[in-house]
Formats: sequence, structure tokens, C-alpha cells
Amino acid sequence: MRSIELWRPLGALLLLIAGAAGALESDREQPIQVEADSVDIDEQSGVSVYQGDVQVDQGSIRIRADKVTVTQREGAPRLVVSEGRPVTFQQQPEGKQELVKGQALRTEYDMDSELLVMIGEAILLQGGDTFKSDRIVYDRAKSVVKAGAAAAGKERVRINIQPRQKKPAAAPH
Repeated sequence: MRSIELWRPLGALLLLIAGAAGALESDREQPIQVEADSVDIDEQSGVSVYQGDVQVDQGSIRIRADKVTVTQREGAPRLVVSEGRPVTFQQQPEGKQELVKGQALRTEYDMDSELLVMIGEAILLQGGDTFKSDRIVYDRAKSVVKAGAAAAGKERVRINIQPRQKKPAAAPH
């Protein structure tokens, strides 16, 4: 049973991403698969470090990073930090055909405050729409996204929204 507890922190990260973008409901019911070149688990300090081409999959959700560090307090994950060149994630949102994709050099998720922070060359993509900044902060509890100066970033925010296709008018009878 101990091995289940070791995977729980990564499961929390997947639930965060699933909740952030409205992933397929079935994703939560899928097993979590983790691959890494190495893992160091220090139960005394509550820190687990997964390194080397880390890949975490659950249903349509995929996270790739060079390093994922999970810090636990009182037996529960509290902080998940992913680092990479870049950290990437993707998922299939409910009712949509296009994948939601994102990347940053670093992501930090504080489970107590429910803040996800994407740091360094952060990009969110869905369909042809893009959202770019050096820092993007998503507050899950309040469903609020901040970027650029509003998120303590130093760069301007760049958003590109594609025009929506008009539905063809119904032919007269």
C-alpha cells in the first residue's frame, strides 16, 4: 500500500491541470502512469524528486518535465514544482476537439492557496488562440487568471484570438 502514497502527489498535479482546463471527465478515472530516469523519495523530509525526462500521463493529460519536486506536509502534498526546457502539458477538454496545450520553464502549484504559477516563457494554446507572458498565475479557488505585471511579471502579455467561424445560415425552404 505504501507505493500508492508515493504516487499521490503526482495525482494531485494531474487533478490540478484537469480542473484548470475542464478535462475529460473520464481522465480522473484513468490510472496514473509515471516514467522518469530516477526518483529520490525522502520520507523524513517529505520531499520526492523525479528527474530525467519525466512523463506523467492520466487519460488525455500528459505532463513532461526535466524535474518534478513534490513537497509534503503532514502526509499530504503541498507544493509541486516542475522544471524543464520547457515543462509541457496537454489535455483534451470536455466537449472540444482541440487539445489545450501549455508550456513554461517552471510551474509551481501550491495546494493550500490553489495557485498555479507558470514562470518563464509561459504559453497557453487552444485551437488558434494563444496567451503568452513571462508569468501567468491561475487562482483555482477564484477562477482568476493574471499575467504580466498583474502577476508580478516583467513582460507584456500577448494574446492572439482567432475569429470564430460563422455558422452558415439555414437555406430557405
